[in-house]
Amino acid sequence: AGLYMLYRLRQLGMTARVYESGDGVGGTWYWNRYPGARCDVESMQYSYSFSEELQQEWEWTERYPKQAEILTYINHVADRFDLRPDIQLETRVVSATYDEASQRWTVETDHGDKVCAQYVISAAGCLSAARVPEIPGLENFTGKQYHTGHWPHEPVDFTGQRVGVIGTGSSGIQIIPVLARQAKAVTVFQRTPNFSIPAWNRPLPREDQQVWKAQYAENRERARSTRSGILYDYSQRAAFAVDETERQQEYERRWARGGANFTHSFNDIYSDRQANDTAAEFVRGKIRDLVKNPTVAALLSPTDHAIGTKRICVDTDYYETFNRDNVSLVSIKENPISEITTRGVRTEDGVEHELDLLIFATGFDTVDGQYTRMDLRGRGGRTIQEHWAEAPTSYLGVATTGFPNMFMILGPNGPFANIPPAIEVQVDLVFDLVKAAEAASAPVVEVNRETEDGWTATCQMIASYTLFDRAESWIFGANIPGKR
Repeated sequence: AGLYMLYRLRQLGMTARVYESGDGVGGTWYWNRYPGARCDVESMQYSYSFSEELQQEWEWTERYPKQAEILTYINHVADRFDLRPDIQLETRVVSATYDEASQRWTVETDHGDKVCAQYVISAAGCLSAARVPEIPGLENFTGKQYHTGHWPHEPVDFTGQRVGVIGTGSSGIQIIPVLARQAKAVTVFQRTPNFSIPAWNRPLPREDQQVWKAQYAENRERARSTRSGILYDYSQRAAFAVDETERQQEYERRWARGGANFTHSFNDIYSDRQANDTAAEFVRGKIRDLVKNPTVAALLSPTDHAIGTKRICVDTDYYETFNRDNVSLVSIKENPISEITTRGVRTEDGVEHELDLLIFATGFDTVDGQYTRMDLRGRGGRTIQEHWAEAPTSYLGVATTGFPNMFMILGPNGPFANIPPAIEVQVDLVFDLVKAAEAASAPVVEVNRETEDGWTATCQMIASYTLFDRAESWIFGANIPGKR
């Protein structure tokens, strides 16, 4: 988002400074470099579309790209468009304050930089504020600790190690099979099981890419008109418009194809719980087939939410991993963690699980966490924490009232879809706003309260037609105590 925003601002002839806390570009794919990290959107669609030359020249190696390949791609983009001169690395913005008299922002960094700007744009993303849960004794553990969202750059050797993993969301589902193949023992601490569909990843032949590239413009346009920004096979049939045999055949076909396309098997899976239950039970049946121990299979089978409403996961050998002798599962919903000890994790049944290494795959303080962690003040010195005391809001995920000339890429109530096209749509909107303001010599662009409230109500209305708002999901902040 930051790279494309910079690219577009240069087209307006504006000067810009990008601050990045890492020592390299890449955002999500710079920080999340844990073993097994991989995109769950196919590579031909998880990429920029703003440059036809870029689309045609870049070649991917796999259907679902690894973190390292995506990071290489993003660095290529930074170099190809000569974006690095305007980027200041290893610098974190700690505050931004709007001055009503001068109608400008003062931005301060952790290096003591203090700069004034007419516009402030956040490209920090919605999954960047890594969260470690508050567990008693966390500081006492004498082994090594890692969070999947802040993985070290140097390789971590798990050989002969007893590894504990807390969390079974997307990052946990990706890292656990890799750990199991290396570590002496892996103990998985699961609070809530998640539905996952096999990726069936494979190399991506050049000829397959050429087919896409020959129709890239048409494919991108079609993808933008879909609900997810991805060219899935979106069914036009309801689940109960066909008989049981045909319904099961469709699920089998989608399972064999792999990926998140599974949840589009029928057009009412996200809106009708009975329809959703047919898809969920199909996946639970697959889990029972894949996991040999019936007790473990039952623990891995979600029953507390509709499939897809906690964001469907895509995996490689996740469920099969629990058949290994060196992998054990602890359900902390029934047997919560009571404390972290010097030697490992103690659960409420009194058992101390001894570990050499502890990994937190516990996700992020999503949507607003990256904003509320800094001192952000709009009109009248009102903080973003005060403004969002009841809930984070915005207009189109781009602007929020009381914070003039401040724009967000993928802000609250913005698109929840394939990230690259969502980024491009929002960056282009900010570009158009700034361009119009400059052309009109308007010093301030600001959304009014009525418009923002109207958009928030629209989002809530749309959500009420679906099953999403009935799930205790990180999408709505349910992973942060007291947030939802």
